[in-house]
Amino acid sequence: MESVKTYQKVNKAEESSNFSISKMEDIYTKRNGEVDEPHRHNYYTVLIVNQGKGQHNIDFNTYELANDQVFFVAPGQVHQVMEAEKSFGYAMTFSNQFLIENSIRLSFIDSLNLFNNYGQSPPLTPTKEKFDTIAHYSNQIFKLFRSDANMKLLSIGAYLKLLLIECNNICSINPIESDVDTTGDNLIRKFKKAVEAHYKEEHSSSFYANALHITPDHLNRTVKAKIGKTAKDYIQARIITEAKRLLFFTDATNKEIAYALGFNEPGNFSAFFKKHTQLSPSSFKKKEQKS
Repeated sequence: MESVKTYQKVNKAEESSNFSISKMEDIYTKRNGEVDEPHRHNYYTVLIVNQGKGQHNIDFNTYELANDQVFFVAPGQVHQVMEAEKSFGYAMTFSNQFLIENSIRLSFIDSLNLFNNYGQSPPLTPTKEKFDTIAHYSNQIFKLFRSDANMKLLSIGAYLKLLLIECNNICSINPIESDVDTTGDNLIRKFKKAVEAHYKEEHSSSFYANALHITPDHLNRTVKAKIGKTAKDYIQARIITEAKRLLFFTDATNKEIAYALGFNEPGNFSAFFKKHTQLSPSSFKKKEQKS
């Protein structure tokens, strides 16, 4: 099994570009309706689906492709759009560099409840009124992108920020609790960064709490309030997602994957994987290869 295909450039036509937007119907026509293979990007992707039918697979979770949806795919996530018919809407991509160049702080993106690096990434399903607002911002971004307007990238950045704020307001079901101070956003960023750096060796929330110089209880309360899951759940979701990627996209054995992810014994890895997926590693691999 080959490694997953990774797209490095936001816009293949303009290698220096850090932002791109295309109509989904144009992408469908260009590909003659053929489905792209599972792949990942080194940049952010937002799909604004006005009309769609089919499936969108993100990190081995399958979501229905339907009307009035917004999908958010974070850098590194493996996804595949499988359209039953031509979709209508926009596919928008942008890099960290675009955000920096257009005065959008990276901390702003990190604080949103939109781009989940792993675990569940269901689409946003706004009311018709709210989707129309999102669609309006998308239309303006597309018009600007195709224009020669002065400072068009700054204008695109402003509309993009409005679009993301509107989407975040819709899905912010876990606002910071009153007893968690405003440093919560900064703590979450540090926690996520630490998990990404150490999840292959350290699986306990107490390790990350110690590294961040706080108590495990404070870490759990803040993570739960901000992203709706405990620190332990977050760490385990990261491990499971990586295990799935390694099982499907590489030829590594269960034993090799177990040791690569910090398990002392392959049996411990298999038990952990089955607990969280209801499938053994080998059964998961067979199931995904058949689908």
